[in-house]
Amino acid sequence: MPLGDPTIDPRLLPLLRDDLAAASYTVDGVEDFLGPLAAAALHREQAVPALRVARAALGGATETASGQTEASREPRAVLTALFLLGLEVTRADVDAALPTVGTDGATRLGLVVAAGTGPGDGVRALLDLRPYDAADATGPVSWWLASDLGELATGRRLAGDHVLGAGGASITLAQVTMRTPVGRVLDLGTGCGIQALHASRHAGAVVATDISRRALRFAEFNAALDQVHLDLREGSMLEPVAGELFDLVVSNPPFVITPRAAGTGTIPDYEYRDGGRAGDDLVRDLIQGVGDVLAPGGVAQLLGNWEHRRGEGWTERVGGWLDEAGLDGWVIQREVLDPAEYAETWIRDGGTTPEREPAEWAASYEAWLDDFATRDVEAVGFGIVTLRKPVAPSGTSLRRLEEHTGSVRQPLGGHLAASLAAHDWLEATDDAALAAARLTVAPDVSEERYLTPGAGDPNVVIIRQGDGLGRGIQASAGLAALVGASDGELSVGQLTAAIASLFEVPAGELAGELLPAVRGLVRDGFLTPAP
Repeated sequence: MPLGDPTIDPRLLPLLRDDLAAASYTVDGVEDFLGPLAAAALHREQAVPALRVARAALGGATETASGQTEASREPRAVLTALFLLGLEVTRADVDAALPTVGTDGATRLGLVVAAGTGPGDGVRALLDLRPYDAADATGPVSWWLASDLGELATGRRLAGDHVLGAGGASITLAQVTMRTPVGRVLDLGTGCGIQALHASRHAGAVVATDISRRALRFAEFNAALDQVHLDLREGSMLEPVAGELFDLVVSNPPFVITPRAAGTGTIPDYEYRDGGRAGDDLVRDLIQGVGDVLAPGGVAQLLGNWEHRRGEGWTERVGGWLDEAGLDGWVIQREVLDPAEYAETWIRDGGTTPEREPAEWAASYEAWLDDFATRDVEAVGFGIVTLRKPVAPSGTSLRRLEEHTGSVRQPLGGHLAASLAAHDWLEATDDAALAAARLTVAPDVSEERYLTPGAGDPNVVIIRQGDGLGRGIQASAGLAALVGASDGELSVGQLTAAIASLFEVPAGELAGELLPAVRGLVRDGFLTPAP
């Protein structure tokens, strides 16, 4: 069973917020306390170095004249030990670390449980409460987030209704979401509320939904603690917002592909990751259905898994979903796991390990492989899906499915928004207008030249993007010359004519080569229209 639920007390939450800030219980404060080695290990879900630091910091105490124990520990050390590492501290520790809220106030908020009323009595956390820093396309932000204690703190497998904090997928979605100011945002499957909190910074109103009542309770608590207003609704998928329209939908849905066949009852269901559907049906249905709640021009951004089935390319499979949706679509596959890797990842995610529970590990592993075999699944892709509802009656114009497994420059949301805007500009710009356009090279673009030793001219020229997806484009000599000369002074057509004269080739022939390449460079942000 879950350890606890947070309680919203309008009188205590401002005091808690002030106490946490005064204790330097921030991301930088915690990392400074732990030191680089322990902080880095904790990011890898390895607690031993951090436990050593925390236990050393909590090792000393003094006694008052009456013989009572008096805490002398640094507040951020107490809070890190209590809420991040699951260690027991004393009531005196908590009273000193949270001087205005105290142990009694933290108990009323559902954060801790105390063994007694004496200063030396033990106090344990019921929830994970941690600082959160991020940079999205709106800029940097700092909050505190409550969620359920994880396996690292409890040493136990997660409960089925476990409420996850800001995990890797949540952080990824927050960074890739476009932050253009909008009227209404829907956070579908809000969990602890992290996407909704981010959305509140650039939206007039934010609706957040979840099938889990406990998740909504955490989202409500976090919103109140971080002074954000959210419209929270309980229900499955799009049901709570049927008939409404939104300018932006964000979703980190429960996309994990989990065996559903008879005889797989040993695999626990986790509300935060399991949508109760077979295979990748949940992601398919969301892609095909989200257009119903998108306003014209509205955008949906979500994460998801999709199966690579024998004899069917993933672009064909997911592209078919986009066709059915009737939306503009851009899918970037960021990771591919084989069935065994996928099973291992998600069995471990729930807290089952081969060392601790070998029989259950093996049974779950078999169930996952059997399930994939029934659908001829050869691999599972993970990626970012960006959808847009067309404004024009002519319908969809964007259909882009690509794989990019390399590093990217986060936050990516601004780059994605700029690329969509470039796509729209190109759609309205025929070749004659493109030739007449003046373009400038983006400031993050560089050029790499590779030459055979002793050669006067390069064998290969790569135009490299430092921002966004970090693309590298192999350029012909003519294209490299055009990019290098694109400073907004001359039009594409004028530059093409000059380069053709220099290379002694027909200008029309060179234009036929360069204009399609220029379109690609504008679309991906290498070149931008001059003001």
